Amino acid sequence: MPPAPPSRERLLEAAYACVGRYGLGKTTMEDVGKEAGLSRATVYRYFPQGKDQLVREVVVWEAGRFFERLTRAVAHHLDLADLLEEALVVASRAVADHEVLQKILETEPERLLPTLTTESARIIALVKQFLLLAMQRTPLQEGVDVDAAAEHLARMVLSHISGPGGWDLTDRAEVRRLVAALLAGIVVRRSP
Repeated sequence: MPPAPPSRERLLEAAYACVGRYGLGKTTMEDVGKEAGLSRATVYRYFPQGKDQLVREVVVWEAGRFFERLTRAVAHHLDLADLLEEALVVASRAVADHEVLQKILETEPERLLPTLTTESARIIALVKQFLLLAMQRTPLQEGVDVDAAAEHLARMVLSHISGPGGWDLTDRAEVRRLVAALLAGIVVRRSP
């Protein structure tokens, strides 16, 4: 994704700040313009479909920033299984510590969850790109469709980050078992 123009970036940052302050429902286009030091007309120039478009773009923008930070945090892991293990531990901690996300999930999940669903293809693409790099460095089982496997793994990783189910993602030994059994175990070539 090409870098955002300076005003657009300012608007996304401003919208994120407003959502953190007021919530998704109470943030207005005018609030965002004031926060960014730009006119309301400028906000609409960049987001002509209005608040719904702005919210979608902020969610994708913040997801991109989240996965950029995650990529930097786990970049030193060359093996896919090690990378998945570290990514799940780091991401689950980051989600739990993400103040704006936690505030929205607590107060307005009905506003956020549909946006995450409609933008899931863009978010999955971010995770998939992240995983493809590690898969290129890992011996895979013969016949694995790398693109399809990366998509499947991306969906699984997102699923576990957003709702770990019975898995304790703070327990590295448990995360290692999860990765071996359900994630990397399906694509990584087993040693003879």
